[in-house]
Order: sequence, then C-alpha cells, then structure tokens
Amino acid sequence: MVRANGAVSLRELARVVQTSEVTVRRDVRALEAEGLLDRRHGGAVLPGGFTRESGFPQKSHLATAEKTAIADVAAGLVEEGEAIVVGAGTTTQELARRLARVPGLTVVTNSLLVAQALAHANRVEVVMTGGTLRGSNYALVGSGAEQSLQGLRVSRAFLSGSGLTAERGLSTSNMLSASVDRALVQAAAEVVVLADHSKLGTDTMFQTVPTDVITRLVTDEPAAHDERAATELQALADQGVQITVAGAAARGPGGSAGAERQARRDVPLPGQRRGGPPGPGGVAPQLRSAAGLGAPDPGESRAAARVADLRRR
Repeated sequence: MVRANGAVSLRELARVVQTSEVTVRRDVRALEAEGLLDRRHGGAVLPGGFTRESGFPQKSHLATAEKTAIADVAAGLVEEGEAIVVGAGTTTQELARRLARVPGLTVVTNSLLVAQALAHANRVEVVMTGGTLRGSNYALVGSGAEQSLQGLRVSRAFLSGSGLTAERGLSTSNMLSASVDRALVQAAAEVVVLADHSKLGTDTMFQTVPTDVITRLVTDEPAAHDERAATELQALADQGVQITVAGAAARGPGGSAGAERQARRDVPLPGQRRGGPPGPGGVAPQLRSAAGLGAPDPGESRAAARVADLRRR
C-alpha cells in the first residue's frame, strides 16, 4: 500500500489487514528498521518521504471518511454572502462540494478540482487565479498565481497541506505550492487549516502557514489510545489555535449522515486571539479521554459529542 500510494495512515493499514493499530505500529517500526519505509506520526511513507509528495490519485484514497467529516464541519463555518479563498487539496475539494449550497458565496481558488466542484453551483461565484498548471494536484502555481492574488482581501482562507506541527505550523513538500499558499494566506483575515489526524506531528520541507497565523484547525477525532495526537492538538491550542474536532462518523439530526452545524463562535483575528478553557483542565472532553486524563463531565459530553472547540488554556 505504501508503494502504491506513497503514504498510508496507520488507521487505514489496520482496517485493511484487520488488526489493531497497536500491532500495525509495531510492524511499521520493524519495517523502518529494515529501511523499507519511514514512519510519520499516524502513518508511514516511502523512504525519503520528507520531500516526497503523493499525487492526487494516491491522496484521494487516503483517510476518506475523516476528510468527509472535516469538510462537513468546515462548511458550517461559512456564511451566506462571504468571500473566501480555498487552496488545493483533496480535503478542500470535499469542502468545495459542500459550499455549492451556500448562496451568495464568492470562492477564489487556484485549484481546478475546487473550481470543478463548484462549476454548476448557480449561487456561487468562482474566481480562479492565473498561473501554471501543476498536474500532480491540479493546481495553478507560479508567479502568475501569486500576482493575481495581490490586492485581494477576503474573510477566510481554507488550506490543507502535507504536515502540521505546533512548532512549525502547516507545511508542504513542494516549493511552488507553498509559495501560492502563502499568497492565499496574505489575502485572508482568518486562516482555517483542514488536516486529518495522519498529518498531525508530520513536518515537511516548506512551511506555508506559521502556527501563530492559524486561526482555527479542523481535524478528525484521534483514536482513543493516540496520546501523541492529543498532545499535539493541545500544543497547538496552547499557541492560540482554536481546534474543532469532528468525529469521522458524525451524524446529523435523526441519525442521518450529513453536516453537523456547530454553534457559532467569534473567531479572533490572528494576533488578537482570545482564550478560555472549554472544560476542566482546559481540555475538550474527547481529547481528555484520548489522552487518558479521566472521564469528562456528562454535560460536556452531551454538548460536544462529535464536535469540540479547544482553546488556549
């Protein structure tokens, strides 16, 4: 699977071989010792994966349920009549499919996949950057893309990437993609990062968004035993990033699948973030359980059964 996809998550490996993530993690450690792959937090990549980037066909099959849950929650952050920018990626493509239902929306993007998802949305205006087509992820990059973003100002930027750490922020493996993503960030008042659990703790070659510029992270719920993911999320929160955790099996009213719209909250601009503990110890119930910090308050569990906001302690 690693040879075919370039990267794979431990959760996906465990599902395919029908065993526990603990067993898979041990086997991956042994394969790394033999030089057959490199471990990354939440998954594994081919040797030399620090600079290697998988193409769209490979990425589109990774963490599909998680990306769907993330996109559902992220779409709930967008209001009618907003102007936003959406970067390239398979997770942002999922978001775009849901934005087609938001009336009066203007979406600026350098992604052909995002534009395609919105092509038949009559109430959404799509503005594409210029640039040179990068075929591996169907994105427009280069000086043409960056120049077309000069002078632009929108409310939010929705971006994905190859890795996310509290120390370095969002990063990617390609220099041209990183440069355009930085230009997208400059155009937005708020920056929302969409990253599934396999990207947490992973650091790649080119930084795109420093941690102190990220307003909010939308990610999926880490496995109950994944203390490292919970620790990484808390470290991000400690630096002022608001974190929304979406369960991969999120359900709407009546048990039907679909977007679960969270209560609206004010999201401060970068550099003006406000913080407040979401519960005992400042840790959201899901993350408290995942980190083995004891049982959450029953009221909190009901209020944040699938989506939790984690703010700076």
